[in-house]
Parts: sequence; C-alpha cells; structure tokens
Amino acid sequence: MKKNYFDALYLIILGTTIGAVIVLGTIVAPVIFHTNLLYSEELLSHYNEGVIMSEFFRRFNYLAYVALAAIVVYEGYLFKIFKRDKIAFLSASISAFSILLFTEVYTPRIITLQGLGVEATMSETFKNLHIASEIDFKILVVSLAVLFVRRVVILTTKEKV
Repeated sequence: MKKNYFDALYLIILGTTIGAVIVLGTIVAPVIFHTNLLYSEELLSHYNEGVIMSEFFRRFNYLAYVALAAIVVYEGYLFKIFKRDKIAFLSASISAFSILLFTEVYTPRIITLQGLGVEATMSETFKNLHIASEIDFKILVVSLAVLFVRRVVILTTKEKV
C-alpha cells in the first residue's frame, strides 16, 4: 500500500512540473513580454520584462530541483531492482539532463548577463543563450510528459517491465 503513495507522489511532482513549464511558457511569458498589448502605453522596457521573467524562472528552478530529485530517486530505485523500462529510462534521463541544463547553465548565465545591463542582453551571445534555453524548456516538457504517461500506463496496466 505504501508503494502506491510513492507512485502517486511521483506522478503529482511530474504533473506539477509539467504544468509549471506549460504555464510559464504559454501564459506568463506572453503576458510579461507583451504588456504593451494590455495597456495603451508601454509599462516596462523589454529589458525590465526580461528581468521579471528571469525571476519567475529562478523560482521555478526550486520546483525543477524537486522534480530532478524525485526522478533520480524513483527511477533509480526501479532501475536498481530491475524494473527497467526503456521509454521511462530514456525520458527520465532526458528530463534530468534538461533540468540540469536549465537550472545550472541557462538561468544563471541569463541572469548574469542581465546584471551586466541592457547592452549585454542585446548581444548575440545572449540571444543564442535565450534561444537554447527555450529549446531546452520545450524538450523538458515533452520528456516529462512522456515519462508521466509511460509511468501511468505501467502503473495502470500492471505491465511487466
């Protein structure tokens, strides 16, 4: 019976993280970066919008670390006891790598460049870093969704892995 609670907690963490990625990417970012469409005047400069958005991502990183820990512990345990599934293992690996890239590379570097001022955020380095972080975020949501669905399928069909 206790195992069911761990399974449920794991799925809740994955689902919450998927939801956070979707909300940040499809709701928060478009609103923050298009305040001029909501009001007749421009409230914030693009630079200031970016600083605010970075704070959302900095705070999201705490949830991402929780998800990373859950993935490593849950999937690592199943791997150790030979309940291995290729799809789950691959999507968990991609998710973990993507979380680490986002939290340890993209977010800190973007915040550091923003700290250097507006000019630094206009550079090719910043633009390329930002594009790479967006791609990583999309990879993260897909890999988490695949992992979530795969684990639900395994848990509900009692599939032998």
